[in-house]
Amino acid sequence: MNHRRNLRNRRTLARTGTLLAAALLAAGCTGSGASSKGADAKAADDPSQVSGSITVLTHRTDLVQDGTMKKYADTFGKTYPKVKVKFDAITDYEEEVKIRMNTENYGDVLMIPSVIKKNDYPKFFASLGTQQELSKKYRFTDFTTVDGKVYGQSPMGATPGFLYNKRIWAEAGVTAWPTTSEEFLTALKAIKSKTDAIPYYTNFAAQWPLTQWTYINGSVSCDTGATAKLAEGNPWGEDGELRVGDRLLYDIVNQGLIEKDPATTNWEGSKPQLAKGEIATAWLGSWAVIQFRQAAQKAGADPDDIGFMPFPARVDGKACATATPDYNQAVNIHSEHKEAARAWIDWFTDKSGYAADNLSISTLKDAPLPEVLKPYEEQGVELIELDDAKGGAVKDIDSASEVGIYAPEYRQDLVDLARGAKDGDVDDFLDDLGKRWTEAQKTVGS
Repeated sequence: MNHRRNLRNRRTLARTGTLLAAALLAAGCTGSGASSKGADAKAADDPSQVSGSITVLTHRTDLVQDGTMKKYADTFGKTYPKVKVKFDAITDYEEEVKIRMNTENYGDVLMIPSVIKKNDYPKFFASLGTQQELSKKYRFTDFTTVDGKVYGQSPMGATPGFLYNKRIWAEAGVTAWPTTSEEFLTALKAIKSKTDAIPYYTNFAAQWPLTQWTYINGSVSCDTGATAKLAEGNPWGEDGELRVGDRLLYDIVNQGLIEKDPATTNWEGSKPQLAKGEIATAWLGSWAVIQFRQAAQKAGADPDDIGFMPFPARVDGKACATATPDYNQAVNIHSEHKEAARAWIDWFTDKSGYAADNLSISTLKDAPLPEVLKPYEEQGVELIELDDAKGGAVKDIDSASEVGIYAPEYRQDLVDLARGAKDGDVDDFLDDLGKRWTEAQKTVGS
């Protein structure tokens, strides 16, 4: 089971799924009538005195199946000997958990499903403390803060970017990272003419990889307020960041720099292909590097060939990359063992090594960046965190507009338009997205 497929599924719920979930969770109602006042899951003073048996709902079916999660739990048990941890690994995590949340039975610890509106977090989850206090130690607290209290904590973060085969790019004569969309297209053309590699791989058939293009937001402008601009402006306007990204994707496809038939792409197959140099480039995220390096080892290729670069945009000569959280872990407000559940979340974030094991950005502010991002440090790429105060409004606008910036359909249409499988003009296409978006803003009242 692929970790990020599940992670991105939470951000790419189909509109029908969103409507169903809205019905299930209307007004924050659950089968037991979850409290709207909230509760606290306090940190333990003495680990040796914390006790209870807790169930952790997880999307990481792969790590449960291969015993990795049990190893984490065994190590946790050395610090918290009276706490027993059981994992409930769920393949279709979003769909299953949103149904369970109509009852009180949704584990003691769970990853917060995307369907839950941010303002409703206190109805379902226990507070982990104040943002004022937790933000001193952790990244990403803004993403789960309601009225000054934090309701979820991610064990790691990631940044979007281009995975690329450094050997192939060098063979094409490109050794410096492109700084503009035009330079990037020129690099792909060089790869096409000087190597046998597919310059860019869309992963069109898997669908969810196309949603990754939304996460260029903030990287183009180096603006920590980029999420607010999504809520208040036109992302496909003249200077809109999504227009910049979508136009680059269109041009890559339109200029014949992709695989022959996007409908036949294969996500799992793309890993060894990029590792061996049959594919040169793919827009994904730092979370994918470890998967592609592991694929390189299995294929007998050099894992060090897998590189990672930021989006080709600069502000006053500076490149930026946004850091965003993975799934946020939360404590079920109905848990009878909130202290034990909180202990697991804190330990898993602080001590488990999960972020390092996944070559990901640690949630701990004082932790070093993963090895995969060392080139970012060396080249002065600034890692920024977006203010998520308007994150809920963006989701509401997206739903009302039926654009689907976290769903694959509109970018599949864009790819089809670019390769001639769909009629239309790209500027008209992008302008229509902007029109629908800004009209929805008026309806939602962001």
